[in-house]
Amino acid sequence: MTRPTPLASELLGHPPGTRLLLLNCDDFGLNEDVNLAVVEAIEHGVAASCSLMTGCPGSAHALRLLRERPGLPFGIHLTLVCDTDEPGFRWGPVAPAAAVPSLLDPAGRFFPATPDGRTRLLARADAAHAEREFRAQIEAATGPGLHPTHLDFHCLADAGRPDLLDLALALGAEYGLAVRIWLAPALERLRARGLPVVDHAFLDSFAVPLDDRPARYARLLAALPPGLTEWAVHPSLATPATRRGDGGWRVRRSDHAFLLAPRTRELLAEHGITVTDYRPLRAHWPRRAARGTTRA
Repeated sequence: MTRPTPLASELLGHPPGTRLLLLNCDDFGLNEDVNLAVVEAIEHGVAASCSLMTGCPGSAHALRLLRERPGLPFGIHLTLVCDTDEPGFRWGPVAPAAAVPSLLDPAGRFFPATPDGRTRLLARADAAHAEREFRAQIEAATGPGLHPTHLDFHCLADAGRPDLLDLALALGAEYGLAVRIWLAPALERLRARGLPVVDHAFLDSFAVPLDDRPARYARLLAALPPGLTEWAVHPSLATPATRRGDGGWRVRRSDHAFLLAPRTRELLAEHGITVTDYRPLRAHWPRRAARGTTRA
């Protein structure tokens, strides 16, 4: 990736050379084990913020935790797919199913979050239905005591389709929210508008191999370049009660340990890394993103 000029970290007011890490916990709302781990990782660990899925089995519990903690930074993890077929762990649309039929499989459920499932969804999703569902998810996470900072996407990089990304950008501008962007075409387009988007490759913690993860994370922190980088991490307590419905529980348990480990905080200090959340981006984003965005 070519070094952007100026770096997003500089647009956000940091001096040249600052190594800025946006450390966000995805999948808040998935289940209670994830919810408790996310809150702990932000309040007692090194994580800075989280992203809430409003239609999942643990979303009511997550919303209660957020209302009890009005200062906890969170965004909305827009989702059109489901990670599991396990009874009791599945989820579907927040909007009425009859209002979003193109987002659902022949059984009337969200498509699975597999490569094939995502391909099938994106081939048939009507943008008007996606807007209804995105709005329903956003509305479920706003109101008294709830003040989200950003939008991002569950298992669909940059929303999966250019028109759906344009829709999310328009909704972000409408609701006053930043939007997670991490693929080159959109990065270049939004950078040209002067928006603070990531300067370097985005990291999803599910891409970090399970073996020797603490050492892998330590090397990644040591190599973090100046500018803004985002890591999406996925902590969970991963107790036996939720493992059946979560095939990624080993990754989540490992992330939880990493975020709470005293050594992680030491590494951030040793390498001069500043951890941030989406609030500084939100302050820059809406008034500029509103220019030139289109409604799908």
